[in-house]
Amino acid sequence: MWEQQLVNAISLGSVYALFALGFTLVFGVLGVINLSHGGIFMWGAYTSLALVTWFSMPLWIAFPAGMLCAGCLGLLIDILILKPLRNRQANHLMPMIATIGATILMTSLAQGVFGADNQRYPANLFPDLEFQWGETRLTLLQISITVLSLLLTAVMVWMLKRTRMGLALRAIAESRQTSALLGIPVERLFHMTSFMAAALGGAAGILIGLSFNAISPFMGQSMLHKGIAAVILGGLGDVRGAVLGGFFLGASEVFAVTFLSSDYRDAFSFGLLFLMLLWRPQGLFGTGKLREG
Repeated sequence: MWEQQLVNAISLGSVYALFALGFTLVFGVLGVINLSHGGIFMWGAYTSLALVTWFSMPLWIAFPAGMLCAGCLGLLIDILILKPLRNRQANHLMPMIATIGATILMTSLAQGVFGADNQRYPANLFPDLEFQWGETRLTLLQISITVLSLLLTAVMVWMLKRTRMGLALRAIAESRQTSALLGIPVERLFHMTSFMAAALGGAAGILIGLSFNAISPFMGQSMLHKGIAAVILGGLGDVRGAVLGGFFLGASEVFAVTFLSSDYRDAFSFGLLFLMLLWRPQGLFGTGKLREG
């Protein structure tokens, strides 16, 4: 029992961590809470679904295409919404309000194109294979989702820690003015950050869609709440915290469903979050600046 639930928790938590990583990346570098991240998550899932069902593309092509579409959406939102607000030095609440509007627009468009009902991937899309050790059962889909999530997370963390771009992003997070004086192309890296964060969100949307085989225009809203919770739990702007927060939420949900009821899943998860923040309000690693760990 415990072993099986631990496997399920790792699988779900890895996707939550991937989503939270993109969310905290935008906050750490751009200094804004992008509430359109849930809508981008949803459109990443719908893009891959449309390519698979309408154009009969294999999943290995539809997956990166969904990430690309989500990344382009994030870039578009940065150029059309966040950049003008940055140039006007708008109040920090304005990007939040503007990205809420972007989310409503994306949700309405998804309803118009795909309908309000749940959409599903074809039944034969993924090989129905499973592996069993004692009472612990692992499906090939579950293994693939976990590996992909962890791989994308590891690549992003490596990029932030080991590359010149990562060093530049961390410099911008510390001081935009100083970074610009040092010759760092701040605005270009803002766009790149928005693209990468949105691509991670789109990947998380595809993986959640595959995991539950249910995609709807409203799936981004609940995921956004969990992403915010994971980021706050780990500490705003901290990459380690976002990843650990995602795994914490995934584990709490799985064990709440197992030992209580699915009705208490969110109440249990956010209750634990509330208690955690009473003990440490700044989160596990909170600094307010982008940190790669």
